[in-house]
Amino acid sequence: MSGTIIIKTAEELDIMRQAGRKAAEVLRIVCAAVKPGVTTKELDDLARDTMAALGVKSAFLGYMGYPAQTCISVNETVIHGIPGDRKIQDGDIVSVDVGVWHDGFVGDNAKTVAVNVADPAVLGLLANTERALMEAVAAAKSGARLGDVSHAVERVANASGISVVREFVGHGCGRSMHEEPQIPNYGSSGRGPLLKPGMVLCIEPMLNLGSRRVRTLNDGWTVVTCDGKPSAHFEHMIAITPVGAEILTPREPSGPGA
Repeated sequence: MSGTIIIKTAEELDIMRQAGRKAAEVLRIVCAAVKPGVTTKELDDLARDTMAALGVKSAFLGYMGYPAQTCISVNETVIHGIPGDRKIQDGDIVSVDVGVWHDGFVGDNAKTVAVNVADPAVLGLLANTERALMEAVAAAKSGARLGDVSHAVERVANASGISVVREFVGHGCGRSMHEEPQIPNYGSSGRGPLLKPGMVLCIEPMLNLGSRRVRTLNDGWTVVTCDGKPSAHFEHMIAITPVGAEILTPREPSGPGA
């Protein structure tokens, strides 16, 4: 995709800050409820109720026919897991992706939570995926190139011995959930569009413990690793400013095992 990247006005950015904060609050509450014995549908229902309390609606429900409020992806599910009867168990990792509509604009963010995980390789996957996100955010400066952001993710992944999903990417965000530009999690520094103040980007590393290969299940949504190994997904919505990236979906960094 090579269309126009929409520059948001100061007023639009104010609305997107509100959208981002509300999306982050829904994500915080749902992630805090991820515990053994809870079903993914119960987590989705909690998200629905929290959105209603905050005065926002799901940006996912009905999008291209998607049937739920959130995406909840467990273990080898990379993204777009449809909530259902599956019960969370000790040792699971659970990726929660939340998007909301607020006053005509989207807020979008995601995080992977570890449920009493002891395997250091899996904990390392989560820590390094979150680190890749934050290094990409740090690279998203006015005057930088989009490829600098993509390369930051790939650099962390390569150094950590984990693999980058290539079929799915980050994206611009605003009055639509998916705007220009597409933001791959791999690429070359110094390439791609110039980053300018007022751009809003959703940066979302999707990194696998094993092979980068993924496939989509017959439901048309659920994306899983081909080798059955775990995948992690962290996302922030950011605005490019004259002095660096502003995170519009603020949250506390994950602690060990979180």
